[in-house]
Amino acid sequence: MAVATAAEAFRAFRGSPPDVLILDIGLPDGDGRDLSLALRAAGVRAPILFLTARDGLHDKVAGFESGGDDYLTKPFQFAELKVRLDALLRRVVPSTPEPDELVLDSVRHALVLGEKEVGLTPTEFRLMGRLMSEPGRVVRRHALVAAAWPLEGQVSDNTLDSYVRRLRRKLDRIGTGTITTRRGVGYRYL
Repeated sequence: MAVATAAEAFRAFRGSPPDVLILDIGLPDGDGRDLSLALRAAGVRAPILFLTARDGLHDKVAGFESGGDDYLTKPFQFAELKVRLDALLRRVVPSTPEPDELVLDSVRHALVLGEKEVGLTPTEFRLMGRLMSEPGRVVRRHALVAAAWPLEGQVSDNTLDSYVRRLRRKLDRIGTGTITTRRGVGYRYL
């Protein structure tokens, strides 16, 4: 199934993901990396291959940090795309997202639970996406920094802590989920 926008992709693939997703970074209504984070946060475990003209190291790293499993730049040979897709499909583990969960919406850049919605900054969105992609597991501080500030230099511990405090307040406002601290290690979304 082919879709043209991030909104269409999120609606189509959140409930019934395909075996593999091919995403471009430049979508008409958003960034494919944000869509990837939102799908991962919604429980979609289908492999994601970024197929894009953006070939900078920063773009590649950001693609993997946002939940991508592979990255292929244009122009490409169809034979290479096919073997990459075949390799991704060999590693597929079936998964079905739970209904009525907290949703990280890449189009609205928000956390949504039913009728409740709370907006997120781009950095908050990337942090929440990384935390929600591994619910119940401690995500190390360096992994959170890499997801939120890919290749953007040094980020102090206080900066990360400040963003996590903001996310906690937003989760409280929407009435679901929590982020716990594992001192000296990282954070966990429950």
